[in-house]
Amino acid sequence: MSTNKTVKTTTSVTDFINTVEQPQKRADAFRILKLMQSITGHPPALWGGSIIGFGDVHYKYASGREGDWFEVGFSPRKANLTLYIMSGFSRYAELLKRLGKHKTGKACLYINKLSDIDEDILKKIIQESVRYIKTTPEVQEGS
Repeated sequence: MSTNKTVKTTTSVTDFINTVEQPQKRADAFRILKLMQSITGHPPALWGGSIIGFGDVHYKYASGREGDWFEVGFSPRKANLTLYIMSGFSRYAELLKRLGKHKTGKACLYINKLSDIDEDILKKIIQESVRYIKTTPEVQEGS
């Protein structure tokens, strides 16, 4: 069985964000950091070399695959800000319509800058995702 290549590190999240070259993206990253920490109540941790995650969860799928991950996270990538919404997006169709300029992947929300979106809607999506993760039997808080 394969294991996750991206694991939690002890690298400073603040030091990592300070390496973001674009000033607006760096400022947005610090705002998302505060938002996610206030929603989850967990301190941030750097996962791998570029993902900031909050909380610890252990997941186990019916297939038998299991591992450790975070409740919610983000990465200030060069192309965009990538937010990891682990519950996916099928349940957020109405909120996404009101969010503003964005794209989605399976569990990733891509935005160029926070000024492109409604931050109150983003907050609701993050809150709902965290609530979902905490109440899903296949995912258990802590590991």
